[in-house]
Amino acid sequence: MRCHRFLRRATFAAACAATTAASASTSPPSLPDPPGYTTARTGGAHDFEYFAGGWRTTQHRLKARGVGSTEWDTFPATLCMTPYLDGRVTADEIRFPTKGWAGFTLRSYDLAKKQWSIWWINSTSGRLETPVVGGFDGARGEFYGEDVDDGRPVKVRFRWDKVDHGHARWEQAFSYDGHAWETNWTADFARADTASACRDGRPRD
Repeated sequence: MRCHRFLRRATFAAACAATTAASASTSPPSLPDPPGYTTARTGGAHDFEYFAGGWRTTQHRLKARGVGSTEWDTFPATLCMTPYLDGRVTADEIRFPTKGWAGFTLRSYDLAKKQWSIWWINSTSGRLETPVVGGFDGARGEFYGEDVDDGRPVKVRFRWDKVDHGHARWEQAFSYDGHAWETNWTADFARADTASACRDGRPRD
């Protein structure tokens, strides 16, 4: 009996080792850091309080990423953001009425690191994406991370600009080679009347 138990443990250990080795061998290779890339950028606990409420936005997204495309798709959206825990956590839902899908963003401020983490969920997959981290320096915020785009490893950059009290701009860029950035999605935001744009913290559209 002891022999059988030993063999089962040994077989289980070998299977685990093989699975770990296989996972390591299939993991995408790490890219070098493109210009400006850092996961050490910090910010303030109230960086995103500015964004609370309702916003109308015009979205511009590359029709094809990572292939040198210059064709853009332009479409509208409505976003509603709610702060929690004195602004150190924020959640927003954005709806794209002409696309038939929506997105959800969760942001959390790490008090010890003085750094924001940002997660994105697309309604078409329901998957919590890999976060980007960073913070604001003045009116500009930059957030960086790593992800995989259609099987290709990428470095990711989110950039936020507080243009003025009623306007903001967001950009997403990927680096496929660790040397150059390709901006593949931008959004221009205009502050809306929250009562008309949102219901219970969610877009009416």
